[in-house]
Order: sequence, then C-alpha cells, then structure tokens
Amino acid sequence: MTPRKPPAPRAPGTAAAKGTRDPAQKTTAAGSRTRGSTATLPDRQERGAGTVLDFPVPRRSHRLRNTLVAVVAVLLVLGGLVAYVLFSPALALRTVSVQGNALVATEDVEAALAPLTGIPLTRISREQVAGLLADQAPIEDVRIAAEPPSTLVVTLKERVPVAVLRNGGEFVLVDAGGRQLTRVAERGDAKLPLIDGGADAVDSEVFSSITAVLVELPVGILSRLNSASASSVDSIQLSLSGEQKIFWGSAERSAEKARVLEAMLTMPKADPPVKVFDVSTPDRPVTR
Repeated sequence: MTPRKPPAPRAPGTAAAKGTRDPAQKTTAAGSRTRGSTATLPDRQERGAGTVLDFPVPRRSHRLRNTLVAVVAVLLVLGGLVAYVLFSPALALRTVSVQGNALVATEDVEAALAPLTGIPLTRISREQVAGLLADQAPIEDVRIAAEPPSTLVVTLKERVPVAVLRNGGEFVLVDAGGRQLTRVAERGDAKLPLIDGGADAVDSEVFSSITAVLVELPVGILSRLNSASASSVDSIQLSLSGEQKIFWGSAERSAEKARVLEAMLTMPKADPPVKVFDVSTPDRPVTR
C-alpha cells in the first residue's frame, strides 16, 4: 500500500483572493454606491419639479377670464355713456315748446320754466316742471317729452271753465270747483253763463250747485246761456239768449235734465214762442 502524499501548502493570500473581500475594497464599493445615489437624486427632483410646472391650464379657465374681461369692458362703456347722457352740455335745455294751452300764455309758461335752462334734458322730471307751474291756476296736469338736442315739449291739460264770475268791474272764468282761472277783458269774450255775486259767491253752496249743473250741459247749450242764478240750491235758473228761461230746480238728476232740455230745444218753434222750459222734473217736462 502506497502511502498518501500530504497536501501541498497553500500560497499566502490565496484564500483571501477567492473567498474573502478586502475591507478596503468594501469601503471603496460602498463609497461608489453612495456617490452614485447622491448623483442621481437631483435629477429625479428636477424631473418631478418640471412635471408640476408644466401642467396645462384648463380651457375653462381661459374662457372664464375672457368673459370677465369682456363684462368689465362693457360696464365701463355703459358707464361712460350714462355719464355723457346725464351731464353732457350738448343735451342742455335751451328751448321750451308749449302745447295744449288756451288760458295760459305761452310766455308765462316759458318764464316759469326759466330755472331749468342749461340742465340736461335727461335730468328734467315731470315733477320739476309741474312744481314750477303750480302757481298757474288754469293748469290741471302736465306732460313732458324731450326732443334732443335741446328742446323740452310741455303739453298742458287745462281746467275747463264753466262760467264767468262778475267780481266788481272784472270778469273771471271759473271752473266747476269755483277756482278762478283767468280774467277776460269783456263779458262777451267768453261764451259762458254769467254768475253774479262777486268772489265770495264761489264759496257758497248755491254756487257749487250751479256749477254742478253747468258741467252736465252740452257745449252747444252752454254757449247759448247768458246767465245762471239761484236763490237757493233748489231754485237754479238759467237764462238763454232771446229772453228764454230754463227752470232747473236742484242739481239732482242733472244728466237726465240736460238730455231732456236738449230734445226740447230741437222742437219746432211754437206759436206763441216758448218762454220757459221747466225740466225740474225730467219725467214730466213743461213749457210755458
């Protein structure tokens, strides 16, 4: 039996080379990994930051912003137009055109409205005009209309006179409420019945009863009356031209009495002529 040879001795450092790493090599490898990680971190952060900043703005936001800009622009334009209309001297009042007046002189209306001269038409109200004309007794109502660039049209509604009131040596037109409207130079200037008794007569109950009758008369009959009188509220009497009389009685049922009288006045002339038309009882009128 041949004896086994002992194993050959190993060269120093062989085991370390094959099975074990040198500590310095570990340190170097670790350092390399650390440097590699540190180098790649900023790149990742930059890529992340770039992704956030590059998000596209939604189209809806663009539309909303454009709409808001357009609305603001329109409001500014409208505001400028309103300011121009309200304050522009180009629309300042220079001329007053008066319509519908028969009892009030045009010159009196123009003089009363003089304080409005120079004010833009758009800033003049009906209330302002009515207030300045409040002292004009014949005026009942006022309407206004602007005619650019500088004319104000004033349309008047006047009170209706129903009688002429003799007040001393003057003749004054009065309405149904007894308001003194305007003076006339001569009795014949107004084709209305004359009521005698002076200015104090308008405050009486008798006067109110007379005017209540006169407002019910057709214009054709009213213009033919010479006078209206009464000693009491139940004894109203009207005088026609040609010395004919109308006995009216009280102011009750005046509308019916007016229709009956109108029919009686269209009847053929009688012989002898009728001197008195009695309509105090409209169901049974009488002539004498």
